[in-house]
Amino acid sequence: MNSIWSWASAFFWVEMDKNKKDSLFHDDNLMASILDLVMAGTETIATTLQWAILLMMKYPEIQKKVQEEIGRTVKAGSWATYEDRKNMPFTNAVLHEVQRFITLLPHVPRCTAVDTHFRGYFLPKGIIVIPSLTSVLLDKTQWETPHQFNPNHFLDAEGNFVKKGAFLPFSTGRRNCIGESLAKMELFVFFVGLLQTFTFQPQPGVSESDLDLTVPQTTFTLRPQPQATCAILRE
Repeated sequence: MNSIWSWASAFFWVEMDKNKKDSLFHDDNLMASILDLVMAGTETIATTLQWAILLMMKYPEIQKKVQEEIGRTVKAGSWATYEDRKNMPFTNAVLHEVQRFITLLPHVPRCTAVDTHFRGYFLPKGIIVIPSLTSVLLDKTQWETPHQFNPNHFLDAEGNFVKKGAFLPFSTGRRNCIGESLAKMELFVFFVGLLQTFTFQPQPGVSESDLDLTVPQTTFTLRPQPQATCAILRE
């Protein structure tokens, strides 16, 4: 095989190679790769988009502003590219606020590689450490209205996009999410494409105030409650 053009082709390549004595491929490696692909690379994007749609339903005035900005920036009959975000500060702010507000993965465990002393505490090598990203993403000293969905958290007085240092949904440091760049691109392109095509509303008989933003307690990611959605095709 001269080139690896997908995850599937990579799998077949290592299948052919795994009988070599020095091969690093084994079933545990395969299982870890599948979990990374599905849970980290698919589940997180899908759940974030679920939240984004729910929040657009709950705050239709924000949804309208996003659609207006899309109309001004993206040519009719075309799809947005990731580069378009530079000319779409409000849409960019909305997506960042979605990620801040939902705290999708607030407690991702890490493991100490060496014996560590931190702020008077001794952390031996191999101990599990669980940072609380919620303590930053919902910190009242960093955000004007931490428990409210407010895209203005990422906009200056002139409406320009401003990224905050306390925006850490992908964690921080050398062991932060390796898929951060890809996730940002996918979220932007998918979100803009959805709002370019549809307007999302609650089902008849349900008002915006009826939409439930509480989170079930037993999920890997903090998913929204299942709720009916009306996707109305835009002209």
